[in-house]
Amino acid sequence: MPPLQNKSILISGAGIAGPALAHWLLKYGFTVTVVERSPGIRSGGQAIDFKGAVHDSVISRMGIKDTIYANQTGGTDLPIVNSEGTLQTVMAATFTGGDVEIRRGDLGRILYDLSASECEYRFGESITALEESEDGVQVSFRSGATQRFDLVVGADGMHSNTRRLIFGPETSYVKNTGWFYALADVENPGGPWMYNEPGRMASIGGPKAPAFFVFQCDEEGLSSAAPEKQRETLASIYGDGGFKIPELLSALPNAGDFYMDSISRVEMKDFTKGRVVLLGDSAYGNTLGGFGTGLAVVGAYVLAGELALASGDHEVAFAKYQVAMKRYSSGGNQGNAGRFLAPRTKRGIRLRNLFFKYSFLFSALEKLTDRFATDIELKDYEKLIGL
Repeated sequence: MPPLQNKSILISGAGIAGPALAHWLLKYGFTVTVVERSPGIRSGGQAIDFKGAVHDSVISRMGIKDTIYANQTGGTDLPIVNSEGTLQTVMAATFTGGDVEIRRGDLGRILYDLSASECEYRFGESITALEESEDGVQVSFRSGATQRFDLVVGADGMHSNTRRLIFGPETSYVKNTGWFYALADVENPGGPWMYNEPGRMASIGGPKAPAFFVFQCDEEGLSSAAPEKQRETLASIYGDGGFKIPELLSALPNAGDFYMDSISRVEMKDFTKGRVVLLGDSAYGNTLGGFGTGLAVVGAYVLAGELALASGDHEVAFAKYQVAMKRYSSGGNQGNAGRFLAPRTKRGIRLRNLFFKYSFLFSALEKLTDRFATDIELKDYEKLIGL
């Protein structure tokens, strides 16, 4: 294998995609630095999952399959009820939990531990400016430091700072579907259950979080509003809700972890520009689309592998990564989980429930998601490189 070009790589984001990429890059001989604006690896969070042979192959090759299964949540069948608490149907754990389900924070810690001893992680830090030249990228940081890197990877999520700095404003690439979701760590009032009213859904004790809300909203700036404002908005939208929603709302002021964001979709023609490349949700995110975690780890595997196979030639590697992930991500990132989880009308809710009530409809939907999750042929980069 020829000597590596572009050996020093900066990754922005230490969620899922960033640490996964760091692991593979280090394995291939690159020098990696990861910056993360949070003070440390985030704990808790919603449950995420892996599904199908492709995801299984990547986590197996990373050597973390057994650890993931040892930390799995186990999944939960979620009864869907009406305002009297009468069972309407059941959302099966296999639908939301894939083959194996794990809390986001637990997976983040597993991936971080893979690379922490060899990779420089800088928490509480973020990029403020990127200036590209023929032989590298000069990076300015919030701390006031500056440093040159050969390549920069934006793995910093749906609201990517890297994408904004290089490609332009978020509004050009992130399309809000008109729905939002919220997660709140509250006491469980008799769960598990999921309850719908037109344009809004609430559940508890299910696979996503202790309390999970999905609702329609056209309020500008809600994603970036202060948590107090977000809680007030949530309470207002659900204020006249039935079933056990009043109990959830009464517990909301004392909720521990709380998170709210829009259900959005990233639409980009290109994931790369010069010496900068986007990975994971920053490039092809689709909130609650069911494939975000798989896309992140598969994308990390492909990007690192192509860079190693091209001996660090970023133009060659980025082009091949773009082709592979453009195709793979296109299958599962067009749906709108908001419309599915919180239909606008009573009729829409009844139709949605039919997917889970009748096995042939559920089976057809499962086969479709299986196809999306496995629709890529992975190269054996280690064998091709000779490791």
